[in-house]
Amino acid sequence: GETVQEPSLGGTSLDPYYHVCAFFGSRDSEYQVLAPFYRETLKWNEKLLHVIDDGLRADHETRMQQHGVNVFECQQTGQFQVFGWADTYLKDGAFDQAMMLDAVQGVIEAARAEGYPRTRIMGNMNWALDGHPGSEQVIEYEVRVNEVLAREKQPAVCVYDLNRLTGGMMMDILSAHPLTLVNGVVHRNPFF
Repeated sequence: GETVQEPSLGGTSLDPYYHVCAFFGSRDSEYQVLAPFYRETLKWNEKLLHVIDDGLRADHETRMQQHGVNVFECQQTGQFQVFGWADTYLKDGAFDQAMMLDAVQGVIEAARAEGYPRTRIMGNMNWALDGHPGSEQVIEYEVRVNEVLAREKQPAVCVYDLNRLTGGMMMDILSAHPLTLVNGVVHRNPFF
């Protein structure tokens, strides 16, 4: 098959892990850092799939547009999809890691069938800090999704709000991700 270029984030290659936990202190810095990664997806004709807080959808789309992503056009073609937490992580009001792992695998396979060589996933993980039923499974899920992403070579960025994390929560999250993005720089994660 043709060579698929290797994605990078903040100038760092994601191969061979592909799974990044990204910590941001503000929404502005989040988009500033991640926008080039999103734009590269579209330039390379890959698929972009975002899972966000339903209440922030309009804001998310506006910010993406401001950072050079032609949101309307990319959504019309299906290249850029945005889902809310209620349709994904919290389907039926609770988090079910087995169902979510199947969903990730399914999304990757569906995108391939549509002709996209790769799907880049961004999941805003703040729902996991709100005490929803099943959210105690999130760290185990993060560990298990590593295998899917590495096997399929599909990058995923899990976004966490630094303002909402305790030190203990941060260590748990770090333990589940091979790569971490802090202050705009990706590091191999020593806690993984």
